[in-house]
Amino acid sequence: MKTVEQIVAHLRTLASPRDAEGQRRFGIAPQGELLGIRAPVLREIARAHRRNHALALELWATGVHEARIIAALADDPKAVRRSQMERWVRDCDNWAVTDACCCVLFDRTPFAIEKARVWSGRRAEFVKRAGFVLMAGMAVHRKELPDEVFLEFFPLIRREAVDERNFVKKAVNWALRQIGKRNPCLRRAAVAEAKRIQKLDSPSARWIAADALRELARATFQRQ
Repeated sequence: MKTVEQIVAHLRTLASPRDAEGQRRFGIAPQGELLGIRAPVLREIARAHRRNHALALELWATGVHEARIIAALADDPKAVRRSQMERWVRDCDNWAVTDACCCVLFDRTPFAIEKARVWSGRRAEFVKRAGFVLMAGMAVHRKELPDEVFLEFFPLIRREAVDERNFVKKAVNWALRQIGKRNPCLRRAAVAEAKRIQKLDSPSARWIAADALRELARATFQRQ
């Protein structure tokens, strides 16, 4: 098994300044080191270290963007605790690492519903995004959850639909769409919610509603 130092050293041999610059143009601008390694390469590296919780914690602590993506992909949801989720979400400083944490790892934990509710009400842009990405991730991955869980998210979606920040409004929209695509009952509820959101006096809310209504009009449903 490779050490965290060996993994990071290998990542640096794969660095692409050109790709890193391209990622920055698409909003991936972490405070730490950005190497510009593409997602398929990171997924392949993570597969060799799946469910290695201790290694994931070490990788995250490096502050290297790509190492943090691998940490989220490789960690074991059963080993994740609330304290880790809070530490990691405070470190999230771009949409890519936020989504990797929430739509690959955190959404599979026992604390996902709780954190979706709490984070969706936080002020920090990527923490708030995390709350709605959790909702979207659970809608796709948590087949065992009852509809009531998702119906209770709609007031939170409506409340935050007026947030004009790009990475927030896109996550709010994502949550609404994915919940609506879960089954016919939730589709009807999501369409009704989108119509309520459409009436809010906010450009963000109108965009969220219009985009969701377009996609839900042609929605196909996941097998339960």
